[in-house]
Amino acid sequence: MKILATLLEPDSGEIAVNNVDFISQKMVARRMLGYLPQEFGLYPTLTAEQMLGYFARLKGVMDGKERARLIDTLLERVNLTHARRQPVGGFSGGMRQRLGIAQALIGQPRLIIVDEPTAGLDPEERNRFHNLLSEIASEETVVLLSTHIVSDVSILCGTMAIIRHGEIIAFCTPQAALAQIANLVWEAAVRREKVSILKSRFKVISTQMFEGQVRVRVLSPDGRPSEEFSPVIPTLEDYYFSLVSQMESVN
Repeated sequence: MKILATLLEPDSGEIAVNNVDFISQKMVARRMLGYLPQEFGLYPTLTAEQMLGYFARLKGVMDGKERARLIDTLLERVNLTHARRQPVGGFSGGMRQRLGIAQALIGQPRLIIVDEPTAGLDPEERNRFHNLLSEIASEETVVLLSTHIVSDVSILCGTMAIIRHGEIIAFCTPQAALAQIANLVWEAAVRREKVSILKSRFKVISTQMFEGQVRVRVLSPDGRPSEEFSPVIPTLEDYYFSLVSQMESVN
């Protein structure tokens, strides 16, 4: 993410957006970018409008009236108008993230990079942030986010890439991923000692302790593994674990 944001030099490879080389044309690239890192630093004693004014100056918005209009628009867009004069040090995690998105929107960027945007947020704030990102994404603006929270991907992403050990192991839509394992995922609650037997006979996707037993999910292209198993609707977690299982079996 830092390489894409032009903050870290790559060892190899190329990055281009709209024919702009992000490696050799960093200043041009940065004018196209909005960036919200996972750790978004704020000056705790400044208010929300002061923080946005500071970022606006950094991005070249020097006219005072234009900057004031921009701040009003951004605060309204991220639903922080009511908190505009509050010190950001007292903001909740969700409010901080929304302020982070507001600063990323300065300059009408074509590409917004968001790193782990919902980590640590409660369900209500996560839902609010999902709605905000969905509103921002459009034909004119591409939102690129990284996350380990599967619900973020299923709710927000039109296209996803799964990265493991620094390599892309899948690149598709969430719908296409789920279609690959449709009618192939089965689940059963079994005794702990039976798990090793199941692993030797079937491709076990995941195991989870549940009420003294182990809830086992398996990938079975040949139908029901045994009578104790029931079909389940596959999830993106199932897809991820099935990919990892395939890679480990090959290795």
